[in-house]
Amino acid sequence: MFMLKDKVVVITGAASGIGAALAAGMAAKGARLMLADIDQAGLDKVVTALRSSGCECFGQVTDTGNEAAIHALAVQTQAFLGAADVVINNAGVGLVAPVQGSETSDAQWLMNINFWGVVHGCQAFLPQLRSKPEAMLVNISSIFAMISMPTQSMYNASKAAVRGFSDALREELRGTTVGVLCVHPGGIQTNIANKARVGDSSMIAANDQEFRDNFNKVARTTPAQAARVIIDAIECGKTRVLIGADAKLMDFLFRLAPSRSSAWVTAIGNRLRRRENKQRNRQVSAP
Repeated sequence: MFMLKDKVVVITGAASGIGAALAAGMAAKGARLMLADIDQAGLDKVVTALRSSGCECFGQVTDTGNEAAIHALAVQTQAFLGAADVVINNAGVGLVAPVQGSETSDAQWLMNINFWGVVHGCQAFLPQLRSKPEAMLVNISSIFAMISMPTQSMYNASKAAVRGFSDALREELRGTTVGVLCVHPGGIQTNIANKARVGDSSMIAANDQEFRDNFNKVARTTPAQAARVIIDAIECGKTRVLIGADAKLMDFLFRLAPSRSSAWVTAIGNRLRRRENKQRNRQVSAP
């Protein structure tokens, strides 16, 4: 059992969503926290609340798409709290756009945060983690590492890259004191869709707002529920964890038929969208 009391835990993307819920859960376990996010106002709010509850907690405004900023976060962690025991590379963003016509700058923005932010987070903190008798790296991937969806090509690619990177890193660290946990959430009730960069969403929705509304409808798991699953997985020393019934269903479909599962899930989504459109049209035409 990995005991979290008095452990130094670093969490990126901690100003909201899963990151903020993880911070609260870790504080309840007695951990000492270094929280990072690009949103200073949101980060300050989380840090203030946790300090008022008695948690030893620091915040560092950090752009996880910037390698130097992540290494500065590692330096600050060492200075304020000592070497990290757990690092959770949680920060992530969304992008909705078909491959044809998508902007390279948007793709680079997403990859810098979702993939390179994880890579640099691991590189920056590994010396600290390897100095501890037991330590854990936690990388947030997605069920979209296995199931691919139209307009999500870059997001799919980034999360699949996190999965492959984490699996390789785990083997490199086998026999050391550092474990690697890769997390695959399904739909979580966070602001990732509301804050996503949206290009042409016509393949999956009538307009941008419908895309966001549809995501909010299908995202059934709360950040607090997701955080509990992740913390349990850390304490149990797991290497992989799925979050949400939707993630477990899609993982089952992927295992059942890897070459057909994405088409099945896309077809289900299209069928649900057509059904909702018919219901909406009936309501509009009703006297």
